Amino acid sequence: MPISFDDTLVIAISSTALFNLSEPDRVYREARDKLGDEKAIEDYRTYMAETENEVLEDGTGLPVVRALLELNKHEENPQSPLVQIVVMSRNSPETGIRILNNIQKRKLDIPRTVFTGGETVTDYLDAYKVDLFLTTDKDDAQKVADSKTCAVALLKDPPKNQTEPVIDSVRIAFDGDAVLFSQESELVYKAKGLKPFLDHERDHANDPMDEGPYTLFLRKLSRLQERLPFMMELSPIRIAIVTARNSPADIRVIKTLRAWGVYADAAFFMGGLEKTAVLKAFKPHIFFDDQDVHLQKAANAVPSAKVPYRSSSSLKAVEAKSSEKKDKPE
Repeated sequence: MPISFDDTLVIAISSTALFNLSEPDRVYREARDKLGDEKAIEDYRTYMAETENEVLEDGTGLPVVRALLELNKHEENPQSPLVQIVVMSRNSPETGIRILNNIQKRKLDIPRTVFTGGETVTDYLDAYKVDLFLTTDKDDAQKVADSKTCAVALLKDPPKNQTEPVIDSVRIAFDGDAVLFSQESELVYKAKGLKPFLDHERDHANDPMDEGPYTLFLRKLSRLQERLPFMMELSPIRIAIVTARNSPADIRVIKTLRAWGVYADAAFFMGGLEKTAVLKAFKPHIFFDDQDVHLQKAANAVPSAKVPYRSSSSLKAVEAKSSEKKDKPE
C-alpha cells in the first residue's frame, strides 16, 4: 500500500538550517578564494571525509524538526504519518555522509534526503510535496517565494540566549499580516498611517482577510490537530499569533481564523510593544515574521525565521526604500 501525504505535513529543511555547517563552509570559501573552484572542491571533499564522524552543532531549525517528529508517535498508521521531514543539501552524496551520520546520531526519523552536488535544491520541492521549506540561503528563499511552490522561511542564526524548549508539545508562533494573512492591511498602514489602518480594520471586522503565504501551512497544521487523539484545547500542537495589531484591529484576526476553520491556542496583540518578552514566555520552537525590526531581538531569544516578500510585492519596494534611507549619511 503506497504512502499517502494528503494529510501529512511535509517540511523540507536545508542541511545548513538543520545543523551548523559554518565551519565546512569556511573551509570551502577560503580554499576557493586562494586556490580557485576546482581545488576548493577537492579540499572540501577531503575535509568532509576526514570529519564525517564528527558531531555538528545544532542549527536553528533542529528544535522544531525534533518536536514535529515526536508527533508521529500518536499515529498508528505508518502509511499516513503526521509529519515527514526531508533534508535537502547541495553537498554531493559522498560529502553528505557527515550530515547523514549526524541525523542518525540524534536518532531523528528522517528517511528522505536530497543531495544535489552543488545545484539548487528548490527544483525538487514539488516532487517531494513540500508544505514548508526552511533554508539559510537568501536566493533559494526568494526563488521559492516568487514561485509560490510552498511556504518558505529564511532562518536566522541560532538564538544565543534561548531557554530550554518545551518537549511535550510543538509550539509555533506566527506574525499576522503578510505572513498568515495577505498584505492588504499592512499596505494600508504603510501608505496611510495608524489611524486609517485602525479605521479600515474596524470597518472590515466581519470580512475575513485574504490568504497570505502561510495560510496553507497553517491549515495543514490545523488538520494535524484534528488527526491527533486530543481535543483542540489539549493538543500538543500549540499555535500562537504574535502581532503588532491592537484594538480595534484585533477582532478581524480572530474572525478570519474562525472563517478558515483554524484553532489558535493564543493570540498576543502587542499594539507596538516589542515582541521578544512574549515570545520568551511562549517558548516557540520557531517564530515566523516578515519584518527584521521584530526579528532582530527575537532571534536572540527563540529560533526565528523571516518570511520573504515576493519580488513583485509592494511591501518589498517599501522595505528597500526604508533600507536605502537608513544607509544614507545624515
